[in-house]
Amino acid sequence: MSDKSRPVQRNSNVALERARIIVDQLEAEKREQLPTERELAEQIGVGRRAVRRALEVLEAEGRIWRRQGAGTFIGTAPDRPDVDVRDLAQQTNILEVMEVRLRIEPVLAQLAALRATPQEVAKLREANRKLVEAADSDARELWDSALHRTIARMAGNRLFLALFDVIDRVRQDENWRHMRAAVRTMETMRQATRQHDDLVEAIAQRDPLAAERAMRQHLMFLQEIFVMPHDEVERDDA
Repeated sequence: MSDKSRPVQRNSNVALERARIIVDQLEAEKREQLPTERELAEQIGVGRRAVRRALEVLEAEGRIWRRQGAGTFIGTAPDRPDVDVRDLAQQTNILEVMEVRLRIEPVLAQLAALRATPQEVAKLREANRKLVEAADSDARELWDSALHRTIARMAGNRLFLALFDVIDRVRQDENWRHMRAAVRTMETMRQATRQHDDLVEAIAQRDPLAAERAMRQHLMFLQEIFVMPHDEVERDDA
């Protein structure tokens, strides 16, 4: 063993020990998500590489699970159908995805309004705030996905959540992200923001009918945007 490897090993061990404590504390506080790798590195006082190694161990142990673009969560990953989503993204199209979203997500919003805890509503409001404040296309994609997934989790149905995850992973395909960015304008973003606000408020007010209606209207608006000819859309180059 070289001398150069020992500090890395020590840092990784420290990171793992401290990460276990942090997970235990957050679990006791009924919190679902870990801080970012950078925040954990600063909190523990080690490099991000050591934190990444520690998280890999915790994930292998089933203490946490990670989802690209959304973060690191406490507990075991939700069950997902055995589907190669990369192939599925190439085989389907935006209209098929919207058809499925229109049949699943309004129900998820309805259930979320019935079952959401105050803590979950606070997380939903925070995700919506982050989406509004997003300064670029990548951040908007991330927080839009986080907002809709928060609603799916709030619905409290693991099978629905697994179905939502398949759809959302298809949506994260790079080609699809570019397509959405191509039709995004300042006006469509303003309208989507208003629709998200109405949706969040309906869930916060525990109004399942209003939540279902708000989600349906939002998705129908998105569907209309995607079927418009691109040359009729005023592009947003921000």
